[in-house]
Amino acid sequence: MNQNQYESALNEMTSWLAHPQELGKEPAKIELAKEFDYEELHYYIFKYKKTLRGKWLLGVCGGYEEDSLENCGHTFSEMEEYRERTAEEDAVKLIEYVKSYWKEQAEQEEEKRQSPGTFVGFVLLEESTFDKEAFLCTLKDEWQVEDDYADKEEEEEEEGGDMAVISYGGGFVAVSLMQGAIPEEEIVYHAKSNFRWPEAAEVSKRHKAHLLVSVFGKTMSVKEAGELSVKVTAACCKQKGVLGVYANGTVYEPEFYLNFADMIKDDLFPLFNLVWFGLYHGKNGICGYTNGLRSLGYDEIEVIDSKQPASEVGDFLTDVANYVVDQDVVLQDGETIGFTNEQKLPITKSRGAAVEGDSLKIGF
Repeated sequence: MNQNQYESALNEMTSWLAHPQELGKEPAKIELAKEFDYEELHYYIFKYKKTLRGKWLLGVCGGYEEDSLENCGHTFSEMEEYRERTAEEDAVKLIEYVKSYWKEQAEQEEEKRQSPGTFVGFVLLEESTFDKEAFLCTLKDEWQVEDDYADKEEEEEEEGGDMAVISYGGGFVAVSLMQGAIPEEEIVYHAKSNFRWPEAAEVSKRHKAHLLVSVFGKTMSVKEAGELSVKVTAACCKQKGVLGVYANGTVYEPEFYLNFADMIKDDLFPLFNLVWFGLYHGKNGICGYTNGLRSLGYDEIEVIDSKQPASEVGDFLTDVANYVVDQDVVLQDGETIGFTNEQKLPITKSRGAAVEGDSLKIGF
């Protein structure tokens, strides 16, 4: 056994399980079950317990190339029971799931990089209903947004009552009623990241349908397209039975989303609707991240293992993101940033810890 590699895998598996969106704490007990090779990479199978009297559960960490201490990101657990007889087979299924997930995420992130100004969100509904006429009235009366083309009778007949499509100010908007719920595993995972709304996961489970909100800024600026997406989503939030807004890797409480959307009415940019500022406890301190800056054309930002209080980490990330978006600043790997003459915080670019793709890490 490569002892250093094993210890690295153990630490990573433990940290992964301790994340707020997983166990939320380190497992009561964790042991190495076995090692194996899969597709020329080395993996470690761990069995762990949530509580000392609980069942052994299965986790996998890898894959490692030869003596490397860095793996390719296949650390995962479905928190299902560990079965010694089928442990390797079960671990391979987890690996394939993670590979498929990361491939899908990579494709989505690449699409975002190539087309900033494209915004997609989901409004969770308690029942499968969409009052299209009420939505269009809210959009017009509250946000002064209506279709640039007056004669829409023929097009509206083709759209039907479950879809609203409009062109506005050089942007394209589509709102579609999607029958059925988003997979519970996905929605609960992301809802747990909303530390501001403890009930997010339980409330999200109740949704039976959702509105798919898509905004494409064809000729408008990225910020204008972002504002338009917030206006459209806010109008959707006035529908009956809205449970939450799934966007930027979290689930927003409708009231929270609407309150910050109102910033637009004061000629302020709705940063909190377009960028989620996440916080969690890392192994050696407070960690924070942004999710949404990439859609605005910038790199996501992270703070890892800060010794500062969580509130200060959150405020710092907000200040940096606001500075980047407001001043259209592109932060670079190797630079420093500070808000006083004395403050010079290093910036490094590397694989994201809590976000997909690469992110900028600021030493705070």
